Formats: sequence, structure tokens, C-alpha cells
Amino acid sequence: MSDLTLYQRDYCHLCDLALAVLAEARAPEFDSVWVDDFDGLEQRYGTRVPVLRDARDGRELDWPFDATAVRAFLACLPS
Repeated sequence: MSDLTLYQRDYCHLCDLALAVLAEARAPEFDSVWVDDFDGLEQRYGTRVPVLRDARDGRELDWPFDATAVRAFLACLPS
């Protein structure tokens, strides 16, 4: 299980774009969670997806983001 989670939706074009951006940024392994499957997550992230979250410190990177923003977010990861 990774400390990074990408919250997304089924059939979400922006989520597909986010996956491409994460690949471009060479993001480390992350888990994908579909907010449609959980009421609490739907309420928290429903209008914000895709969102990249670091479970270690609770930071979140909301869409829109590009590879530069992802690399900056990842540079702040605790060791």
C-alpha cells in the first residue's frame, strides 16, 4: 500500500488526464481510489477529483495540476 492516493471517478476524462500527468512527472507508485464507491469520499472529493493525497502529512494536490506541480508536490514528501 502506497502513501500516495489518487482519488478519482469512473469515466472521468480529467482523471485520465491526471494519470498521464503523473506518468509524465514520474510519480512513485500510488493507489487509486474511486470516490463513487464510498459515500464519505463522494462527499469529500466528489466535486474536486482528481486529487492526489499524501497520507503521511495529509497534503492534497487538487486538479488542475501539471507535471511541474506534481514534481513540486513530490519534492515535499517526508523521508
